[in-house]
Amino acid sequence: MTIRLYFLQASRCIRTAWQLEELGLEYEVEFSPRENKVAPQDFKKKAGGPGKFPTLEDNGAFYYESGNIAEYLEAKYDSQNKLLAQDIERRFQTLRWVHAAEGLYMLHGIPVIYVRWFAGEHEDAKKAMIQGLNKNINANLTQLDEELNKSTGKFLMGDKLSIADIMMHFSVQFLLARGINAGKEWPRLERWLKDCGSMESYKRAVEKTGYDLDQSG
Repeated sequence: MTIRLYFLQASRCIRTAWQLEELGLEYEVEFSPRENKVAPQDFKKKAGGPGKFPTLEDNGAFYYESGNIAEYLEAKYDSQNKLLAQDIERRFQTLRWVHAAEGLYMLHGIPVIYVRWFAGEHEDAKKAMIQGLNKNINANLTQLDEELNKSTGKFLMGDKLSIADIMMHFSVQFLLARGINAGKEWPRLERWLKDCGSMESYKRAVEKTGYDLDQSG
């Protein structure tokens, strides 16, 4: 069995590496730094498909999109339901966050970065767009903080780490590291970030991949 993770620096790829570590799977890392903030063309060609990251290769088959990869790894390798419960109700409560990580949180966060990078000198339009997006981001993070307060443990689904935490951690880390809604405070959310970051599996993933969110270019 050969698992290979095509890992672009400062990206969602850390989700997949963390999950692989939690599941105790051996894997190889094909790493690339960013060039001018984006993935180099030769690295995109090497990964194939849509040229997006993470890309996971498992025994010659390629898988794309971090949420899809997360569900694939759970279906194939998590026979003990360590990160995704077998109980149908709890399972879909967990998967809610897998999809929200991209479909809600990153959906509002990524455009803010693109506006900052590419809007040029259109300052009034840039400011108006960022303010509008920030309202949604503020509501999203406030909701997450409230959900964490309801949790019976230190993670989203209780005492044990789940795929919900693995997927959501990068989204929140990305939003806060980029200074989106700077000045706001979400104390429970901040504590959750620290709890996730203190997991040995997360530390191993960072060490193995060289992940550094500050190296986005």
